[in-house]
Amino acid sequence: MDLVPALQEPLKKVLGPATAKVMAEHLGLHTVGDLLHHYPRRYEERGQLTHLADLPMDEHVTVVAQVADARLHTFASAKAPRGKGQRLEVTITDGSGRLQLVFFGNGVHKPHKELLPGTRAMFAGKVSVFNRRLQLAHPAYELLRGDGEEAIETWAGALIPIYPATAKLESWKIGKAVQTVLPSAQEALDPLPDSLRAGRGLLPLPEALLKIHRPHTKADIADAHARLKWDEAFVLQVALARRRHADTLLPAVPRVPAADGLLTAFDDRLPFTLTEGQRKVSEEIFADLAATHPMHRLLQGEVGSGKTMVALRAMLAVVDAGGQAAMLAPTEVLAQQHHRSITEMMGELAQGGMLGGAEHATKVVLLTGSMGTAARRQALLDLATGEAGIVIGTHALIEDKVQFHDLGLVVVDEQHRFGVEQRDALRGKGRQPPHLLVMTATPIPRTVAMTVFGDLETSVLDQLPAGRSPIATHVVPAADKPHFLARAWERVREEVGSGHQAYVVCPRIGDEDDDPKKAGKKKSPEDEAEKRPPLAVLDVAAQLGRGPLKGLKVEVLHGRMHPDDKDAVMRRFAAGETDVLVATTVIEVGVNVPNATAMVIMDADRFGVSQLHQLRGRVGRGSAPGLCLLVTEMPEASAARQRLAAVASTLDGFELSRIDLEQRREGDVLGQAQSGARSSLRVLAVIEDEEVIAEAREEAAAVVAADPELQHLPGLRTALDALLDEEREQYLEKG
Repeated sequence: MDLVPALQEPLKKVLGPATAKVMAEHLGLHTVGDLLHHYPRRYEERGQLTHLADLPMDEHVTVVAQVADARLHTFASAKAPRGKGQRLEVTITDGSGRLQLVFFGNGVHKPHKELLPGTRAMFAGKVSVFNRRLQLAHPAYELLRGDGEEAIETWAGALIPIYPATAKLESWKIGKAVQTVLPSAQEALDPLPDSLRAGRGLLPLPEALLKIHRPHTKADIADAHARLKWDEAFVLQVALARRRHADTLLPAVPRVPAADGLLTAFDDRLPFTLTEGQRKVSEEIFADLAATHPMHRLLQGEVGSGKTMVALRAMLAVVDAGGQAAMLAPTEVLAQQHHRSITEMMGELAQGGMLGGAEHATKVVLLTGSMGTAARRQALLDLATGEAGIVIGTHALIEDKVQFHDLGLVVVDEQHRFGVEQRDALRGKGRQPPHLLVMTATPIPRTVAMTVFGDLETSVLDQLPAGRSPIATHVVPAADKPHFLARAWERVREEVGSGHQAYVVCPRIGDEDDDPKKAGKKKSPEDEAEKRPPLAVLDVAAQLGRGPLKGLKVEVLHGRMHPDDKDAVMRRFAAGETDVLVATTVIEVGVNVPNATAMVIMDADRFGVSQLHQLRGRVGRGSAPGLCLLVTEMPEASAARQRLAAVASTLDGFELSRIDLEQRREGDVLGQAQSGARSSLRVLAVIEDEEVIAEAREEAAAVVAADPELQHLPGLRTALDALLDEEREQYLEKG
């Protein structure tokens, strides 16, 4: 049944093949409906001019301004040696600033005739700098005469919509295309149930589309935004609610721990008491594990809040109930670290089938890609027979060869590093769908958890275990104040002098020059501006060993070392044999050396906010206070310095994740960000629209509970199909 023929019409039939091709390739717009949902980014008022003073460098901009003067210069060049080269310089103004436009060669004739002083127009181009002044070279422009049928028709109303555009297609051309398809908006099927729309006083969809593209007043824009935000939040939450509903229909084996089994034995030997938060979250998990449908739970917690302990108790409960548990870690360093710390915590309880093993003991095996053949064969055998209750591994766990006796629980550590397919492949190894616990140490604001992980129940650990120490964080401006950097190395020596250890983190390894893939990589504008590649582990370690840290035992750790070498370096550092570890971000998660109290992060501006918070969490894990120094050469007024100041000002990961998100924007909440596609969120901002998302989640749950197949809501079904194209559908299926 073809529900929305007008909106499904391909653009090439309506606009012509050339325009349609650019829209498809550069903006991802294919149908009339796509174009109607390509909303203006902002609006210009006829009587007002944009702020030329605030133009961003290297960005494609659209400005509305007035021509102040225009001058034609002739010059000699290789192409025009007799001084017949022509350059037209036009200065435009908006009251806040001035901007130079420049046209060359044959391109000067038309603007020379049209861009006379006093003329108002829209100009679009890429902002660059020439002779220390901002300019647009060969901008496209559209005169705003304010008379003539076409101008009045196209720019109806006092507000001019400025669309997200590309160099190939200016904002006003998109505006004209929208004008062509706007009558089709009348046929848009409304995804919101009538009762919901009426109850919340929201505009009907056709009216909202009309008002966002052709507003007469600012109130029109606000009403349209309010309505369209609801669409995005509600349709997305319905998709997630249907996912949760489908999960409740899947069968799973309930896993209830034995009264006096492995879990009890483990709890009895713990040298400390669990925090209130750990106990509460464990109870939520145990209740899920006892259910007849699979658990899908997200466990998020501050760095160092004891998530591994909670996950281990869940795994022991499943082993107690006769099943097996698998923990999937993103790197070999982390898998080895987890294996080491879990076998240490369990002691003789991890020695199942061995001499000296305790009564309820099980076997804990490690499985990584670089293991020797014999060890690997034994690990696979232990899993297939059920001898091993717990396995910790990397992607190697997902391979076809790996067979489980009875997989009951999958724990995924550091969720954002795994593809959905990988999680799905591991879940497929159970006879029935196993329970799933996803852990992340990157705190996620509540609204993001409701959208990105909306198909998972969420548990939060926000309490640090007793005995954890505060971490002091300071920004070290190496360029402005070189003596601060010298003092930083003195502080490292002082920490080592008092029996502690330190990390030095660098963005790069330093052997990439041999890597042909990296050599041809385009540099970012920041890299270009700084004319210096990020500092590298191998270079920094050598300089420190010869200079400020001479005499200390300095070692390096990075991702391209052989796994055995990495493990040996980590063991020596954990044993206190190494004073300073110079590493890349391989130490970002899970590495636990309580005696390491200081961390110096070089080129800290090259890391994201959440990543810095993760790294900092490696110190202050014992009873001595932690110190984290963020070294940067960026100037004080830069955005990068503001970011570092934010990290230094708070230890609250949730607050930092909010700052991080505001700076990065959301990307596509259904995982499309990874594939570089356009965001499915156009007007909804996950941080600012917390209320809308929370209310939409409630409404969606009620709608799906009453009508899981949405049989009585054809408009909602159509909107859902449009949102869940195949790739997103799979993403949710496997979530």
